[in-house]
Amino acid sequence: MLGVCIARSSRGTGFPSQHQRFFKWSISRNNYSSDVAYCPIRSVLVANRGEIAIRVFRACTELGIRSVAIYSEQDKMHMHRQKADESYLVGKGLPPVQAYLNIPEIIRIAKENNVDAVHPGYGFLSERSDFAQACIDAGLRFIGPSPKVVEQMGDKVAAREAAIGAGVAVVPGTPGPVNTSEEAMEFCLKHGLPVIFKAAYGGGGRGMRVVRKMEEVEELFQRASSEAKAAFGNGAMFIEKFIERPRHIEVQLMGDKAGNVVHFYERDCSVQRRHQKVVEIAPAPKLDPKVRDRITEQAVNLAKHVGYENAGTVEFLSDESGNFYFIEVNARLQVEHTVTEEITGIDLVQTQIRVAEGMTLPEMGLTQEKITPQGYAIQCRVTTEDPAKNFQPDTGRIEVFRSGEGMGIRLDGASAFAGAIISPYYDSLLVKVIAHAGDLQASAAKMNRALREFRVRGVKTNIPFLLNVLENQKFLSGTLDTYFIDENPQLFHLPQSLNRAQKLLNYIGTVLVNGPSTPLATKLKPAEISPHIPEIPIGNCQHKQSKCQPCTHVLNCGGIVLALP
Repeated sequence: MLGVCIARSSRGTGFPSQHQRFFKWSISRNNYSSDVAYCPIRSVLVANRGEIAIRVFRACTELGIRSVAIYSEQDKMHMHRQKADESYLVGKGLPPVQAYLNIPEIIRIAKENNVDAVHPGYGFLSERSDFAQACIDAGLRFIGPSPKVVEQMGDKVAAREAAIGAGVAVVPGTPGPVNTSEEAMEFCLKHGLPVIFKAAYGGGGRGMRVVRKMEEVEELFQRASSEAKAAFGNGAMFIEKFIERPRHIEVQLMGDKAGNVVHFYERDCSVQRRHQKVVEIAPAPKLDPKVRDRITEQAVNLAKHVGYENAGTVEFLSDESGNFYFIEVNARLQVEHTVTEEITGIDLVQTQIRVAEGMTLPEMGLTQEKITPQGYAIQCRVTTEDPAKNFQPDTGRIEVFRSGEGMGIRLDGASAFAGAIISPYYDSLLVKVIAHAGDLQASAAKMNRALREFRVRGVKTNIPFLLNVLENQKFLSGTLDTYFIDENPQLFHLPQSLNRAQKLLNYIGTVLVNGPSTPLATKLKPAEISPHIPEIPIGNCQHKQSKCQPCTHVLNCGGIVLALP
């Protein structure tokens, strides 16, 4: 199933030659495995959909690896199915989301179609340790951390304990999950307010509440716990001291099977709405170099401490005084990995695959001193949401789509084309737009220009809101924190946009109803004209119907339907 492992003639940085058969070499570093073997991956199944599935397929194609897609019944016409070399239906008869969570069927499809490895993408099963273990038990390689690390990092309490053990600064908080409002009140009385309630067994902003008044503790705890239980099946909460006016800084990491770990610098994800990231920047603007060095060093130390392998992100909160505190580890690839790729020039997905094959970071030339950031990159998540209606998701058919492109612009999407159906079943992400330039202002200018070139008709998008963000002087100066959107209500002042077709139709309608509005206006109604319709001999009829009679059929000419008398 996994193919023949390829030999190495030395520990050099060259790629193993294809004629060599098998070899293992030994290392003696810390407590990591002493045997590392290189086994090429010939096929990858992506247990996901949409934009991230296509992103992985493209990396596989460039590496000469066969790509395999799965799709739900609702996604049978979706673009990610077309981009893979092969695609297979999963979860027939199941609800749309549950189809992509069907572990036994995903494993069956992989086994029946000679798949070597599985990439989980982000979301769905990407942080499920049971899925990672199921892949390994089936003889498949899981392109991600080990099941043990996935489980450890997915548990906020265990991740916190690991951070403390690695010497990483953490926010004061409960030592374990809290299940009752009485325990929450006890913590608040002991440590003072404000505090934040966070779901102990989930993330993404769900089950999260900030408490600033003692009389709100019980009510907000119950709300957060109920939301967490509905989203993750467990209402246990983790309570931490709330850091005022923090920046959300995250460090991109990569580890190999030999125990090497490097960082690819940091990203600023402070522009958030309801704890959901909207715009991401790499590297973090106006971050003190000394703070950057300490954050990246502690992130690497944590990864080495837990034996981290493959891609991952360590997230921190940083305050105005230069203090920073560990939040969590995302044991997967993240949506915003693109900005890190742009500033470092390194394909993180291809690196993930190479690590899963057994390549070491030094062999790929990825030693820390060789990784240097160049310029600034910004990512905007263009979503099919209406910012004028509190970002309510919009669905329907995209009638017109024109993207913004050009130098320094990258587009990662899956449903961004005319005729695409935006369904209500999945995430509202339409396309990720990434701009890269020499400095933050130039990158923002490229992004602004690209977004203004977009034309999307048929569904609403958040582009008007994103343009307001990009033109905000505080954003352009790089002075950001997680209160940015909340404290700038002018971002929601959205001018009503009218395209040229709408303007023309409005004008014609006004003239027909009210008459001309020029200085030569007249109260006379437009003349009634009966256009002459030429007769068409029956021998030239292309209607293709046996009952078609002369001069009684419908002629479809160039998309214009004419009813002949």
